Amino acid sequence: MTQPRDSYHQLIDRLDVLHEGITAALGDALTCSAGCSSCCLPISVFPVEAAAIIEAVLELPAAEQAAIRQALENQHNPERCALLQNDRCLIYPLRPVICRTHGLPLLVQEPEGDPTITVCPLNCVGMQSFAKETILDLERINQLLVAINLLFVTTTTQSWPERVALSDLGAYLCKPSP
Repeated sequence: MTQPRDSYHQLIDRLDVLHEGITAALGDALTCSAGCSSCCLPISVFPVEAAAIIEAVLELPAAEQAAIRQALENQHNPERCALLQNDRCLIYPLRPVICRTHGLPLLVQEPEGDPTITVCPLNCVGMQSFAKETILDLERINQLLVAINLLFVTTTTQSWPERVALSDLGAYLCKPSP
């Protein structure tokens, strides 16, 4: 039987493949790059995402772990992500789903109305339409993530809040691995 963390990592791997394909297809229309951090706001994530990040951070070299812990302990700007240092993400390879999808063309379901496509205003400037293969269905991604998280919280022995602020990960990094 597939474990929830395995399912989460499969989702992340699939998102990365989709991201690479969209990036290749849109080319220079996507301006996101290292140092672009306007979307790096304080967020919370599902427990399965927090657990995966914590587990991966605890496998990093001691110096990288220390830098992440220090950033979490010395948060200076409550309007920016605590894991952002010099406009770069300290956990970029480990980042959660929302960070992996931000900036790309996303199909979103409006509360009252038809689905729409949204994209970071810095990306795809002047584009009026998108090929199907360049759009991520955010609703479907979120449904998968919610299902994986539900499986995780119902099968883990650790008690988790409904959401975990990335800025609170420091407290979990001091505990034994979840």
